[in-house]
Amino acid sequence: MEHTVSIQGVSKSYGKHVVLEDIDFSSEAGQIYGLIGPSGAGKTTIVKMIVGMDVPEKGTVFLLNKKMPNLDILQQIGYMAQSDALYSALTGKENLQFFASLYKLNKAERAERIEYTSKLVNLTSELNKKVSNYSGGMKRRLSLAIALIQNPKVLILDEPTVGIDPQLRVSIWNELLRLKNEEDKTIIVTTHVMDEAEKCDHISMVREGSIIANGTPSQLKEQYSVETLDGVFLHAGGEMK
Repeated sequence: MEHTVSIQGVSKSYGKHVVLEDIDFSSEAGQIYGLIGPSGAGKTTIVKMIVGMDVPEKGTVFLLNKKMPNLDILQQIGYMAQSDALYSALTGKENLQFFASLYKLNKAERAERIEYTSKLVNLTSELNKKVSNYSGGMKRRLSLAIALIQNPKVLILDEPTVGIDPQLRVSIWNELLRLKNEEDKTIIVTTHVMDEAEKCDHISMVREGSIIANGTPSQLKEQYSVETLDGVFLHAGGEMK
């Protein structure tokens, strides 16, 4: 099957600090790929390279068969950063309208996507409030709606459920599973929450800039003879024998 995202031999340093070292992985359409690891492991740097916001010192990054960075491919990418990038002086609806206007959507499509995304993240009744009055969790939900606004082929979500209540987190994950199963989306998710990692088709565990384990959740648990992904991370990182 053709890879929608491919990272080949990627390394990155800032001065003497090695952020990533010899990273390799690929993902396919109709797959949720999880990058798992603690804060500071290098997950955000990886997704920034996939989006084209950062470039590797060594190695290459391809998205939809195009070498990144590539401005032409941005129409096909939905990106939710770890830090919310919203216009606080505007309402939630105005934020959605603005970001929808950046893509090749007609008026009817924009209205349809705004309705769908705001309903998905349970913000329909809050759309006319200014974002400056939103809670942290509401801002995360709006950021997710914006990432989905143009119906992208590839969805890249950096810690998407931080600060979101458990019930809505379940709802969001149910929709991610539907998007990959019914719409054949490629979804890349970073998280440090292991029950979310269990929902991924394939995961790479990242620690101190290196991938220490790679495979499906069931493969990794079998490989290390453990019952949980927490156990896999500890064994792969050399903390348990």
